[in-house]
Amino acid sequence: MSSLQDDLMSLLKNLSSTKADGEQTSPQPQPDPDGLPLVAQSILSSLDLSDKRLEPYPHWLMQDVLPAGYCEAITSIPIHAPTVEEANFDGRRNTNDDLRTYFNEEQQAKRPVIKEIVEGFEHPIVRKAFEAITGADLSDGHLRIEYCQDTQGFWLEPHTDISVKKLTMLVYLLNDPDLALTGTDIHLGPPGHEYVGSAPYGQNKGIIFIPSDDTWHGVGHNPIPEEKVRKSLIINYVTSDWRDKWELA
Repeated sequence: MSSLQDDLMSLLKNLSSTKADGEQTSPQPQPDPDGLPLVAQSILSSLDLSDKRLEPYPHWLMQDVLPAGYCEAITSIPIHAPTVEEANFDGRRNTNDDLRTYFNEEQQAKRPVIKEIVEGFEHPIVRKAFEAITGADLSDGHLRIEYCQDTQGFWLEPHTDISVKKLTMLVYLLNDPDLALTGTDIHLGPPGHEYVGSAPYGQNKGIIFIPSDDTWHGVGHNPIPEEKVRKSLIINYVTSDWRDKWELA
């Protein structure tokens, strides 16, 4: 193991704690005198305690991804959630590209909380942690974060992410029992795309997977209830071949 990996794993270990009975817990990170941003600390701690699942493809379930209060700060931003009357819910997000919101340079300039989140995911130690834990190669990775507000009628057909996405992460933002079953759906591949289960939707919970030809996923096996908004972040690291540069952080 390289010196960099030693330092990384040591940092991850120091950011977690252990209860007397051996059960791990994720404490609220405190400001780092050495300059590691609060958001970066929280991501690292969550990665360290992530729950790796191997079936039907490797994915990691996470909790406490962002520091306390950050989910509320995001969901309180006055950005309109598209309705079924305004959007075409045909099973693909890109059908409604003109209604989508990204944590790009424009949004970062408007709202400090967005800039802090971007800086956390951009931190070199966080990138190395993603690589060490998932095996992803982020050497050519450019950060792209989308803020999603999905309303009744929204769904995504089972699909795999395009090859220019090197890592996909979803972070759910609301504490609403009515949305508990609406996390990202996991499917088997063709021809049947059998439904396997869904990631737990809950405030500050998340899922990570490395896009490949077998990472079939979607949204909508458990429909979004009436008058509810399913709020989440989609975090991708994408290659330099990504065409819509304005979306990037």
